[in-house]
Amino acid sequence: MKHYSASQTCEALPFPDLVEALARTVQAYADGAVICPERSITPAPHSSTLLLNMPSVSQDLLVTKLLTLCPDNAGTSRPTIQGQVTCANTRTGELLFSLDGPTVTMRRTSAVSLLGIRLLARGPVRRVLMIGTGTQARAHCEAFAALHPHITLVVRGRSPEAAAAFCQQQADLPLAIRPEQPDEPPFDVVLTVTSSREILYDGPPDPACLVIGVGAFQPDMIEVGPTIVRNSVVYVDDPIGAPGEAGDLIQAGIDWKTVLPLAAALHTPPPAGRPVFFKSVGCAAWDLAACRVLAPRPAP
Repeated sequence: MKHYSASQTCEALPFPDLVEALARTVQAYADGAVICPERSITPAPHSSTLLLNMPSVSQDLLVTKLLTLCPDNAGTSRPTIQGQVTCANTRTGELLFSLDGPTVTMRRTSAVSLLGIRLLARGPVRRVLMIGTGTQARAHCEAFAALHPHITLVVRGRSPEAAAAFCQQQADLPLAIRPEQPDEPPFDVVLTVTSSREILYDGPPDPACLVIGVGAFQPDMIEVGPTIVRNSVVYVDDPIGAPGEAGDLIQAGIDWKTVLPLAAALHTPPPAGRPVFFKSVGCAAWDLAACRVLAPRPAP
């Protein structure tokens, strides 16, 4: 069984291929052809370390992401999140390969955002505001550089200095990226990628601007305020996991009967003239999509 390092995993998952694999898997998940049980979280005794297990299965692949979350590693040379994604053949049980787990999470999460833009944006995307400067922000920069290299990406951080430093760190990417300035013109997309517990973006929603919430993956987290959530057509990537994880939607008291799965937009565009909010919470099915980039497609 081949093991891909973090750098090898990046190279093996080019964003154009990953977005296409996600589009197919989003449909298969909606059709029930991909089974994605709820993840299990097991705390270690007398420790803050957690073991996370996230399986997903289909007619061709058996995929498991196993991660360790060790908060005590913060501030040391060791990463706080480590792990791998293991892929096996459904018919034979043969272990095919393993990928670096955190790298898969970063790339498939940003690829889901790009799929959301492809399906939900109102027109050509030229200006994007990204709120956040962490590792997921870097992954989104790489995704935009690969699929929308001609956009202007404007960054808002905790401070102007943090945003400027982040933009400087992305100087290796073929992308026009700069810190947010006062009195910016309207944006085509606003993207939040933080772990905030306070509202970072709210106000009258604009039908011409797609808002995407990527962070706020726990009920007590929030990035996008209720004014936008309650007055937009809301889509989620995972309608099964979102009611327990999508902090923006939970705190807005959204009526879940009105929330649409992203799969619905594969064939039907969002209603004309209505603002759109896309909430991405992630699930193990998207790890399976990443594995499909490497694994051979099943015969029809």
